[in-house]
Amino acid sequence: MTWAKTITLIVAVALLAGGAVWAYRLFEAPEPVEAVTAKWESSGHADATSESFTHWNEDDPAEMGVACAKCHSTYGYHDYLGADGSAFGVVDAPAPAGGMLFCTTCHNSASYALTSAIFPGGAEITGLGWESNCMRCHQGRQSTASVNAAIAGIADDAVTDGLGFINVHYAVGAGTLMGGDVAVGYQYAGKSYVGRYPHVKDYDTCIECHDPHSAAIEPDTCAPCHANVVTYGDLFDIRANKVDYDGDGDTDEGILGEIRTLHDALLAAIRAYGTDVVGAPIAYVPAQPYWSNADGARYTSWTPRLVRATYIYHYVAEDPGGFTHNARYVVQMLYDALEDLSVAVPVDLSAYTRP
Repeated sequence: MTWAKTITLIVAVALLAGGAVWAYRLFEAPEPVEAVTAKWESSGHADATSESFTHWNEDDPAEMGVACAKCHSTYGYHDYLGADGSAFGVVDAPAPAGGMLFCTTCHNSASYALTSAIFPGGAEITGLGWESNCMRCHQGRQSTASVNAAIAGIADDAVTDGLGFINVHYAVGAGTLMGGDVAVGYQYAGKSYVGRYPHVKDYDTCIECHDPHSAAIEPDTCAPCHANVVTYGDLFDIRANKVDYDGDGDTDEGILGEIRTLHDALLAAIRAYGTDVVGAPIAYVPAQPYWSNADGARYTSWTPRLVRATYIYHYVAEDPGGFTHNARYVVQMLYDALEDLSVAVPVDLSAYTRP
């Protein structure tokens, strides 16, 4: 059976079950089912070979634990929504491994009813509508609160057994978009942070910028306001102001260029801190364990200051779209991490500007 026929069957079942709203929404879509299906099949959500869906295949038993199933399995998300008859807001049972996300993951009456999202630190954002489904998974799994809980009561530069790298997880765009309203990024005490980035009317939700089925971004939708955008690659050259955040004198580069300079500076400061303060060189590797020692083994010499800085560095790496999700929030975190490290190692902040 083709996916087009599968979706048609789903609509028919919905009609028979009294799912008039669901059927109406599918039939009233601006694109034919065949086009939507082709988009979905090309998306990461439908990639059955992805580590996002195969990570548990060799486990015994081959299943996703309740901590993972919500976002990595249709079964788990339905369990979380209560669409399977279980309680709302919690995954009650492991989900079978080897699945992926299907049309029905989001196209069901329970997901249509969502209007809010609860983030890892406990903040609930209401009035979201459709994008609440996106935000319940693309939000990360850690927060300022969890980082602070891990380092509580420990001197900033004390190497401490039991401390370790805190991984925010992956694809954290919703956390960045909401910024200081949800504090999924690390926020230093005494500092203020911007909240949700509003962008512009008609392009201020997840599915107004990203195609809801392919997750792709169409440059033509950006071009009316950003005259430099013709191709997808031009998106990385967008900037909205002439503030030279990274102090390199180039205010024509995209805001992503400003972020990259500060991101690189943060890594340099982290490495200097590892060598000069901790006495154990540290390096970033783009896969688990992410932070290694000079021999390439997992890094183990952690202090609270280092936990904070590495959390932010990795957070920014895990949201490559952060420059458009909420650039000011990203720059604020990077600046503050550099400022915090400057207490212990030489960091020249004079050229940098905090939004």
